[in-house]
Amino acid sequence: MGWHRAMNVLLDTHILLWLVSTPSKIETSALTVLSSPDSSVWVTAASAWEIGIKTRLGRLDGETLLSTWVETVADMSTTELPVESQDAILAARLPWEHKDPFDRVIVAQALRRNFTIATRDARILKAALTPTLQA
Repeated sequence: MGWHRAMNVLLDTHILLWLVSTPSKIETSALTVLSSPDSSVWVTAASAWEIGIKTRLGRLDGETLLSTWVETVADMSTTELPVESQDAILAARLPWEHKDPFDRVIVAQALRRNFTIATRDARILKAALTPTLQA
């Protein structure tokens, strides 16, 4: 049996959506880390905001998830991470040429807390501003 170090993992929004709807899209190795009792998995409030905006714009069908957000986060054994003013300030100041405000907040939150981001976003992976778990 392998040893896994304790890890705090912050889910990128698309990973959260895949966990809820199609977990088979996520790499098996990432699912192993996310389901490990040694891992603490976090969902940012910025993801609720992103899903809400994209749903309103017609780019995503997220109404069911938004309507059951609290229950879904609890059922997934994840912890919701609020966006604090220091997260927003760091997101704005990141030395990173990426304009997506949601990705900037997720990276800033992970940086401030020394979290690993579970993502498949090439821009986040390439920037390597935080530890990442390629999912």
